[in-house]
Amino acid sequence: MKHTQFYSSSVIIIIICLFAFTSCKQETKSNDQNSQPDEEKKEETEEKSDYTALKNALTFYASFDNDVEANFALGDKQMYTVPSRKAKDSAKVGLHKPDISIAKGKGKYGDGLLFTERSKGNIYYPSKGNIAYSKENWSGAVSFWLQLDPGTDLEPGYCDPIQITDVSYNDAAIWVDFTKENPRDFRLGVIGDREVWNPNPEGPDNENPIFLEKLKPVVKTPPFGKEVWTHILINFSGLNTQNGEASLYMNGELKGTRTNITTPFTWDLEASNIYIGLGYIGLMDELSIFSRKLTDEEISTIYTLQNGVQSIL
Repeated sequence: MKHTQFYSSSVIIIIICLFAFTSCKQETKSNDQNSQPDEEKKEETEEKSDYTALKNALTFYASFDNDVEANFALGDKQMYTVPSRKAKDSAKVGLHKPDISIAKGKGKYGDGLLFTERSKGNIYYPSKGNIAYSKENWSGAVSFWLQLDPGTDLEPGYCDPIQITDVSYNDAAIWVDFTKENPRDFRLGVIGDREVWNPNPEGPDNENPIFLEKLKPVVKTPPFGKEVWTHILINFSGLNTQNGEASLYMNGELKGTRTNITTPFTWDLEASNIYIGLGYIGLMDELSIFSRKLTDEEISTIYTLQNGVQSIL
């Protein structure tokens, strides 16, 4: 009888232990399952936070999907076409150059803007509202993608994929360009008021030593290719102060910075425009402009976005 009672008691104790062990294991598993979503939610929250900061700084974005009208703009969303810069009164709303078109499915993301030849006339978006210009301490960033082989695609002459100014390349302008002869360098130009940096002009400005000294950085072997998309980002801060600087990033990597930019940038904002594709032949996509200098982390984020800038909208 004692043996039977002992056996029964032992069985009961074993069952209780097994139940307790199983409950602990299930609780641990449940905690592990609950902790994983929390970690994922944290990453998603941090990602959304990064996107929010970029979205709040965004002033203009054109994806070139289906149309040339900007997807987002604090100013005028429309693209304009003019026969020349001196004929701004003849500007037409929309894209009216047969050598430029929307290339279906050929963009970095979706469609892209295709330039097929060097021709007269310009296309642009107005700067007013789309660029956070300031007469005091002006900062910002310009981002876009290019696809071309500069050595075989470009026709002779300088080529500015983007040029932002109220007058010209040599007078209160921000741009990047390919030099006029092969092998072509890729340069960043952040050029202040011409009357200040070149008060006594002699010869063409694009050969003036004072002008050439302002073209920094110069990338001698730029990472472009016929079937390769290259990301370009111009980052600038402190313009119209004594501590202005501008940097060029390509594919998320810093290529160089020009510091001590003291020459003022005086704009007639109503006359300033964002010109694209000056002498350019190739594809362009995802033009976006921001109201402040971006961090290295934000530049990396833009470069690695899976669906382009529309991801942050």
